[in-house]
Amino acid sequence: MDSGQYRLYEPGKDPAPIHEMVAGDVARQEETGAVDEDQEDGEAMPGSSEFLLERDLQRYLAENLECIEPGLRLYEDEDIRGIEYEVGGGRRIDILALDKTNAFVVLELKVSRGYDRVVGQLLRYMNWIRKELADPSQRVRGIIVCRSISEDLRLACASIRDVELCEYKLSVTVSKVPQLTLPGGSPWRN
Repeated sequence: MDSGQYRLYEPGKDPAPIHEMVAGDVARQEETGAVDEDQEDGEAMPGSSEFLLERDLQRYLAENLECIEPGLRLYEDEDIRGIEYEVGGGRRIDILALDKTNAFVVLELKVSRGYDRVVGQLLRYMNWIRKELADPSQRVRGIIVCRSISEDLRLACASIRDVELCEYKLSVTVSKVPQLTLPGGSPWRN
């Protein structure tokens, strides 16, 4: 509902969740009859393949930067952490990190599809870091992470040496656990 307040989704009362269907979505697999290669027994229940909120993606990646690149770590300086890093004018970098060579890495996150307009935003943040934070010889790179990269974004970044594109894949599997049978009786059933 808002920050820190939640309630269950109510079909018919609440609008349908908004997200783009992209290759790999469970609902699309059901429509086409395709099965995910990672699915072992074919009994996975439907679910979403993307984070609902950007801050959930941000929190996950900030705690698991190694999944993007070995040696990547969150930028920290005294009490300042590289999550929602302030760059003036009310603008914030989603995640500011350092790589294994101590180069700055600016991560711009999009929970769904990434479009070419994000390039200007990322370049502004990278150049702010070059101007205000990095040493003159320190490299500054950018990574755009989203669920699905558009062809326009791929084309826009094709000649930008210090910008990389990454797609994330969310996978959660829920499996039933056999019920424990207690001595002297059968398992409780509804």
